[in-house]
Amino acid sequence: MNSVSRSFSSVFTRPNVALNNQISYLQQWRGIRVKILNNNLERGLTYMQRIMQSSGIERMIKNEQLYHIKNSEKRILARKNLQRRLKSQDLARKLKSILVRKVRGY
Repeated sequence: MNSVSRSFSSVFTRPNVALNNQISYLQQWRGIRVKILNNNLERGLTYMQRIMQSSGIERMIKNEQLYHIKNSEKRILARKNLQRRLKSQDLARKLKSILVRKVRGY
């Protein structure tokens, strides 16, 4: 009973936080359901993989690796992250210069 009263009091004192926690808790239990039609398992698996990629579950699973990562793999991942970040910054810089020229009327 005490935990129930605490959860209600947290809802009234911090409504956004408590409701967001409850929603995420419900989403975890909901899971992903895929309907297999005409015994086509390959199509169902590809559909499930697409759903996992779009919802970010696959990225979450990759980030929570429980095994040891070798130093060479860490270096490769760090290099890829650096390249991705530099490319993103370069594209942002180009976009900014294009927008500035457009606003100034060049």
